[in-house]
Amino acid sequence: MDFPIKIKAVVIDLDGTLLNTAPDLAYAAELMMAELGLQAPPLDTIKTYIGNGVSRLAKRVLTGDMDAEPDAELFARAFPLYEKHYGANVSKYSRPFDGVVAGLDAFRAMGVHVACITNKAEKYTVPLLRDTGLLDYFELVLSGDSLPKRKPDPMPLLHACKHFGIEPAELLLIGDSLNDTQAARAAGCHIFCVPYGYNRGRPVSELDLDAVTPTLLDAAKLVTKAN
Repeated sequence: MDFPIKIKAVVIDLDGTLLNTAPDLAYAAELMMAELGLQAPPLDTIKTYIGNGVSRLAKRVLTGDMDAEPDAELFARAFPLYEKHYGANVSKYSRPFDGVVAGLDAFRAMGVHVACITNKAEKYTVPLLRDTGLLDYFELVLSGDSLPKRKPDPMPLLHACKHFGIEPAELLLIGDSLNDTQAARAAGCHIFCVPYGYNRGRPVSELDLDAVTPTLLDAAKLVTKAN
């Protein structure tokens, strides 16, 4: 691929790309499990559970498995506890990763459209972006419950293309996981990944992508605004 890539919009994932949210997600899990009289897994394990929304995260914490379903009665008691504790602590420890603010400033100066697309529910997404000072950077924010389908389905990316009046090839997604690469490839968008996020503990270099960029600022250096 020839760099710089010409784009008209950049879409950025939230958890593991913009913000280090793992400490708050793990803290809520610890409080949930404590109320249930159970032991929570360590932070490094919970990091591998992130990426498919808090409902699946809670199920993984309860079962210790990526795909297993917990006992229905247990989950019915547990998940409201998780939602309560995460809602109360959504931005207690979460902070932007290095290079995020500088990267967002660079994209804004470039004059491209900037959006955030996440699988996190809107009731957590907007307060989290606001509390960490990032919300005003985005012309469009799509959460996991904004549309009928979410990543890895291409629907959110195609919605963003329609919103901005651009073609998929004119959009870049920056993410941190398989969900992001699958969504981008299905939509026909460019895809960069950062190496510091939550890709189930696997290196992002193994994924089908256009570039691995150490930071968002490094990503901005590989693109230019299309005419």
